[in-house]
Amino acid sequence: MGRAAMSDVERLDEPQQDGGRGSVIASVTNAMVALHKEQFGRGPISARSTFSDDDTLLCTLQGALLPAEQALTEMGHQARVQESRLFFQMATRDKFIAAVEELTGRKVAAFASATDPEAAMVWEIFQFRPHGLRST
Repeated sequence: MGRAAMSDVERLDEPQQDGGRGSVIASVTNAMVALHKEQFGRGPISARSTFSDDDTLLCTLQGALLPAEQALTEMGHQARVQESRLFFQMATRDKFIAAVEELTGRKVAAFASATDPEAAMVWEIFQFRPHGLRST
């Protein structure tokens, strides 16, 4: 297939001009890739994280399906892939939340994971408690 392109993870590790927020984003991206490798046996081809607003962090993982999931998708069983990913999310959510809370210093109020099997993409979405609110 030729030489692999530099991943977004590598690009995000470059120095940022945004008061350090970029280094947090790069650390979160690297943690999501590492968790996917640890929990699913392989990581995505590329990954990128961004804040969509002050309290929402979105991690996009491309080429994240396992070979068996890709085969199921090719057989027309996208719903089975989405269902199994939902179970994976429930089984691993505490690890994903803990990593993001540690790296950002913020409390996660909600976490969701979405999968598009045909695009081989996964999104990890973290909603933080608004600044100033303390956990009970």
